Amino acid sequence: MAAPALKHWRTTLERVEKFVSPLYFTDCNLHGRLFGDSCPVAALSSFQTPERLPYQEAVRQEFRPAQIRDSFGPTWWTCWFRVELTIPEAWVGQEVHLRWESDGEGLVWRDGEPVQGLTKEGEKTSYVLTDRLEEGDPRSLTLYVEVACNGLLGAGKGSMIAAPDPEKMFQVSRAELAVFRRDVHRLLVDLELLLGIAKGLGEDNQRSFQALYTANQMVNVCDPAQPETFPVAQALASRFFGQRGGESQHTIHAMGHCHIDTAWLWPFKETVRKCARSWVSAVQLMEQNPEFIFACSQVRGTAVWGHLSPVGPRAQQLEWVKSHYPGLHARLQEFACRGQFVPVGGTWVEMDGNLPSGEAMFWLPDTFGYSAQLPQIMRSCGIRHFLTQKLSWNLVNSFPHHTFFWEGLDGSRVLAHFPPGDSYGMQGSVEEVLKTVVKNRDKGRTNHSAFLFGFGDGGGGPTQTMVDRLKRLHNTDGLPRVQLSSPGRLFSALETDSGQLCTWVGELFLELHNGTYTTHAQIKKGNRECERILHDVELLSSLAVARSAQFLYPAAQLQDLWRLLLLNQFHDVVTGSCIELVAEEAMCHYEDIRAHGNTLLSAAAAALCAGEPGPEGLLIVNTLPWKRTEVLALPRPGGAHSLALVTVPSMGYAPAPTSLQPLPPQQPVFVVQEADGSVTLDNGIIRVTLDPTGCLTSLVLVASGREAIAEGTVGNQFVLFDDVPLYWDAWDVMDYHLETRKPVRGQAGTLAVGIEGGMRGSAWFLLQIGANSRLSQEVVLDVGCPYVRFHTEVHWHEAHKFLKVEFPARVRSPQATYEVQFGHLQRPTHHNTSWDWARFEVWAHRWMDLSEHGFGLALLNDCKYGASVRGNVLSLSLLIPGRWRYPRCLQPQLPPVGAACPGPGARCRLERLLGVLACGSVGDGQTGGDQPPGQHAGPQAVRGPRQPRRLLAAHVAAGSGGRPLRPPGAARPRWPPAPSGRPPEAHLFSLPSAVPVAGAATPTKLSLLRVGFCLWKAWGGGAHFHLPSLIHHLLNNKPLTQEPCYSPCSLPKGLSPDSQGRKTLPQAFGGKGKIYRVWVAAPGRDLGFQRPQGG
Repeated sequence: MAAPALKHWRTTLERVEKFVSPLYFTDCNLHGRLFGDSCPVAALSSFQTPERLPYQEAVRQEFRPAQIRDSFGPTWWTCWFRVELTIPEAWVGQEVHLRWESDGEGLVWRDGEPVQGLTKEGEKTSYVLTDRLEEGDPRSLTLYVEVACNGLLGAGKGSMIAAPDPEKMFQVSRAELAVFRRDVHRLLVDLELLLGIAKGLGEDNQRSFQALYTANQMVNVCDPAQPETFPVAQALASRFFGQRGGESQHTIHAMGHCHIDTAWLWPFKETVRKCARSWVSAVQLMEQNPEFIFACSQVRGTAVWGHLSPVGPRAQQLEWVKSHYPGLHARLQEFACRGQFVPVGGTWVEMDGNLPSGEAMFWLPDTFGYSAQLPQIMRSCGIRHFLTQKLSWNLVNSFPHHTFFWEGLDGSRVLAHFPPGDSYGMQGSVEEVLKTVVKNRDKGRTNHSAFLFGFGDGGGGPTQTMVDRLKRLHNTDGLPRVQLSSPGRLFSALETDSGQLCTWVGELFLELHNGTYTTHAQIKKGNRECERILHDVELLSSLAVARSAQFLYPAAQLQDLWRLLLLNQFHDVVTGSCIELVAEEAMCHYEDIRAHGNTLLSAAAAALCAGEPGPEGLLIVNTLPWKRTEVLALPRPGGAHSLALVTVPSMGYAPAPTSLQPLPPQQPVFVVQEADGSVTLDNGIIRVTLDPTGCLTSLVLVASGREAIAEGTVGNQFVLFDDVPLYWDAWDVMDYHLETRKPVRGQAGTLAVGIEGGMRGSAWFLLQIGANSRLSQEVVLDVGCPYVRFHTEVHWHEAHKFLKVEFPARVRSPQATYEVQFGHLQRPTHHNTSWDWARFEVWAHRWMDLSEHGFGLALLNDCKYGASVRGNVLSLSLLIPGRWRYPRCLQPQLPPVGAACPGPGARCRLERLLGVLACGSVGDGQTGGDQPPGQHAGPQAVRGPRQPRRLLAAHVAAGSGGRPLRPPGAARPRWPPAPSGRPPEAHLFSLPSAVPVAGAATPTKLSLLRVGFCLWKAWGGGAHFHLPSLIHHLLNNKPLTQEPCYSPCSLPKGLSPDSQGRKTLPQAFGGKGKIYRVWVAAPGRDLGFQRPQGG
């Protein structure tokens, strides 16, 4: 008679745990029987190399005999093993594995092709040689195992995120053949799931006790030494899991996933091998499990998340696999066609969502925040769905939704989903499945959730055990329904439930990792400069191809340079959170982009000027869409430079002034140094006063006499803070750093006059920062200029310190405005709520502004991203050392050039700046003026004819049946074939914030000068930040006619000419005071659209 089931909860639970434990009682428990008979490999030999050799070259090297536990290395080397195997004849009918354990990551090669990744940390320690050895099958074979001298997460010394240990050595701890007991594996999976159900549902749940008692009874009937008892135990488990749930069960869409950081704690080249190790393992799972679907989030797609073409453009990691592992790439294509390998993502790499420019995003889930402009960019690229889980890392506030609509700056919306399990690397446990339901913050609104399983960050991906767990939980009473699903099926289900979903408007701000906006100043500088260079190359090349029959658009070169820049915009590279080895490689990438980009820039500029009448001379080229009048230092014979005030037409060029040209009728700059050592710079527009230490004591708008610096304070105040985060050094800046503020005090008498006035005036000073660092700065004011610039250089040798510069403004406003990609947004200057407080350090692009009605102050920068406005203090973050990441911190690191300007409407004047740091007013913070903010570090000086003229804005499109647009009599432009099928694009900018106007499909009936293109698309009540690409389709073999620019058929409904021949936007279009300018291919003509006065 069986003993009664009077069991104590804890003792029963622990009894089952010990029965399946890989650590305790393995001599007599079930886990100890997972592998049966074993034997050593027949022979093992190896060779080491510091290089990452291809297979064909590696197998030709000299291999020497090796033993288990031999040391090899050091870090970043590679050890190749030749493994000779002979399977015992007695194992016929059995499943045979190669068991391999090493602290380095391994890849098995068989018959010249990769077949299995082996990573102990990723629970992949065996390779299936045969699932059933048959009579007559070959029993002897030779494999090669390529072992990288690094672990799954690099080789940090003492900590995962510490700098790599360059002397670390590695070893193989196991290399043997063994019989795998598949029936034991199934029992282990069932018992682990039953334990998970008992723990997860708890002692108050009836189903929990059923699971625990079933597991206990399985232990009673199962004798690990007698396999004939296994079917009885298996039947008990099947009866439990066969009890179905109801129709109201929540449905979990489980998808295999493998997040591979393109570079982080390992170099770029190691990621190539991580991709092979991870994806070849996924191929094995797809072969063995036809219902298993693997979502590859490293791929740039062309349509909806989850509905991407497997033969479309390849992302960086797939490009690497195609180049280095063509056989694996072909298999991935095969499974993509079957629908099992699903490329998702929509970007070239998993870029950072904050720092890259909007242009870069047009070219481009784990990232450090998500710009409010992303919904519009996604929609314009055909992407309607968005998935991430990163906001579950928030340090202060829990995000209120898991499924919602995300609305961007222009009103574009995408359906967004955050997996409620708060992970992209789950393992199929019951705990994770239950968490997905319990933690879901949109219960009642939707009944579907994503479940991403597989080891990630360093690769690895799913395992067969994970797949088996999820298949077993398909439909079990007491648990949510689990489906091996795809991204497409998930979002189709979510769309069905979308009627009750909430909407989140604006950025998805990550309340963590805000040190990455500032870490590694040289990387930030290189990113901004290279984005500018590529923008200018695209623009000038597009204009040149419409003017010169000999000029060939450099499509292939631009694609290569953009891809290199996008590679650096991976979220652990541009942010500076990578190891020093990666940072050094990124700096080399920037140098390549600068060198090749500037060569292309010079060629395009020269082609634009070729053939013009007039004497040869120095020309100033303006690549921005507004006229610019600025003081420049122009080269003279002998290497000297001279200052000149130049005026350059929008999208045009002008001759450099000669020494015989008179100065313009503007007040020169006056520079006065007082007896106390202070210096005043005055150009009749603004007056700047610096105290003897270099701090800004006064910034006055001369016309009104209004002071911009808060009373009793100073601007240009450098400040040091302690930088000791809780863990993520180089990633995080904690809120408590604000409690350690220490102003850097200079010594009186260090301020000296530089340039004594006239065209330009300046003063400079030196400043000691801490014990080991120093700063030099030149403060510059130009004639006719409403801003003051600060040229700053820091030689930085501080550990765990954070350097900022502050400007207290005589302005009160509850909101500050920050530039983002193709737009701007507002953030609070107060700490009323925890959501406000958590934004103590935020990101911005080229400017931030604090304004009240009629007056304000703005800061612009040329290479910085970290910022904050607290109360009335504008603060720009300059340097964070990231000492743990960079023991040999790169020196020197350069903060930005800067400028400051007060006054009503000052940003309108200020925004003529060429792209260095600036300050200015924006009126009431809502209405702009007639000039965009500065974008570039300066115009291009080239040799060419001296007559000024406006360039034609003929940004042309190749492919898609387009034809070249050109002036009458111009030669046919030369366009190379567009390999991607996508033409080059130009964007319409809303001038006050350099925001493109709109972005949508081309209206079929819209025609301007026989050029079909989209002016804009007004959605709903407005398109304040809407951004459709303005694509000029050039007409092949048809010369441009002299049709009127303002033909009625060319105007969208609701537009009519004003008294100046402009077209006014109806109030419904935007009503935001924006000025839109469209350049058309008619010599000397431009078409502007303007909001009605007083609207």
